[in-house]
Amino acid sequence: MSRSLKVLGQPASGDGPWYADGLRFSCTGSGKCCTVHGDHAYVFLTRDEERRIAEGLGLTLRQFRRRHTYRPSAQERSLRFPDGNCTFLRDRQCSIYETRPQQCRTWPFWEENLDPQVWQDEIASFCPGVGRGRLYTAEEIEAVISGHKDVSEGR
Repeated sequence: MSRSLKVLGQPASGDGPWYADGLRFSCTGSGKCCTVHGDHAYVFLTRDEERRIAEGLGLTLRQFRRRHTYRPSAQERSLRFPDGNCTFLRDRQCSIYETRPQQCRTWPFWEENLDPQVWQDEIASFCPGVGRGRLYTAEEIEAVISGHKDVSEGR
């Protein structure tokens, strides 16, 4: 199946965002989204996410931070990617799926990914779930971007 922008839902009329007719996505469980690729090398965490994940792992916040995170800047904390893979990727599956960070819950519908050229060159060419499965409406995609909805399909 071709994954060109037209197939992904570029409206013929030119009204609205290029994805006005929606985008298809279904997680295939490839684990590719959990690997470093280009500028996609960080999973930023909020303090609440850190606490939730640490609790789920039976760790103190301090233990969790030492083992699984680092600071790319003074204001940010990210999961580690040893050997180019997320610290929680096991056999192509997320070992903290139920408590995974919001950034992971909303892949691939991140605002920076929804530039049509980025989508085509970096996302659709990389992620095997793009262009397949469920059709997300433009409204659903906007809800994901605004933090009001998760991409809730299985792994």
